[in-house]
Amino acid sequence: MRGAVVLFLSVYLLRALVAEVNSALSGAHVWIFAGGLFLAYASLMATFRQGLAVAVLAGLLCDALAPVGFGTHAALFAVAHSLVYHFRERLQREETGVRVAVALLVNIGLFAALSFARIRVLPAVAAAWPRLLSDLLISEGAIVLVAPWFFALQASTLELARAPTERSL
Repeated sequence: MRGAVVLFLSVYLLRALVAEVNSALSGAHVWIFAGGLFLAYASLMATFRQGLAVAVLAGLLCDALAPVGFGTHAALFAVAHSLVYHFRERLQREETGVRVAVALLVNIGLFAALSFARIRVLPAVAAAWPRLLSDLLISEGAIVLVAPWFFALQASTLELARAPTERSL
């Protein structure tokens, strides 16, 4: 389980960085969501149990700060991890471009699911869609920029901790 702890600590670091960026961007009324990036590496490279632990813990971390029911992120992250894990053997998961593409697709799916879960409480639903789409586009751009660094960080921390992944088993 050392691998799950190391991966979660890197996700925790990224979550703190995303929170700081969101705080800095709040004056511009912009919000970045990086849920797909939290899950991609663990879902593609770790064992199922390690990845699921990271997904659920990352979801609970996001739930602590989100205006949705507690456990919503955790459940969605667990489902997303299971789907990516199921399809990962069909992907060239050693390639950074594939990892970034998976992070982008998972981010779109999670963003849409969370938006649909939250949009019903807004008084003017039609007015929210342009803002949601702009936030999604900015989030996807941020993931493209940050993902290669984050994947390298996760691989390096796993190597430093000598934590086994599915590749090394």
